[in-house]
Amino acid sequence: MKNTEITIRATEHRNAHEALQHLDVSGDDHAILVGDKHLTVTHVEMERIAAAGIEFAFLVEHAGQIMTIPVNDR
Repeated sequence: MKNTEITIRATEHRNAHEALQHLDVSGDDHAILVGDKHLTVTHVEMERIAAAGIEFAFLVEHAGQIMTIPVNDR
C-alpha cells in the first residue's frame, strides 16, 4: 500500500464533542476524525483531503449521540 503524506489545514481538538462545538463559533464547516485526531476544517480542505484518498470520518451528532461517517474507507 502506498503511503500518502499531506499537510492538513485544521484546528485540532481534544475530543469529538469539542470539535462539534467549535463549528458553532468558527469559520470551519466540518468536524472530522483523521487517525486519532479530532479536527475541524473548511469545506474546501475537506474536499482536498477526500480527493487525496486519505481515510477519514465525518463527526456528526444524531439524537444526542456522536457518530462517524467514513470516507475513503478501505
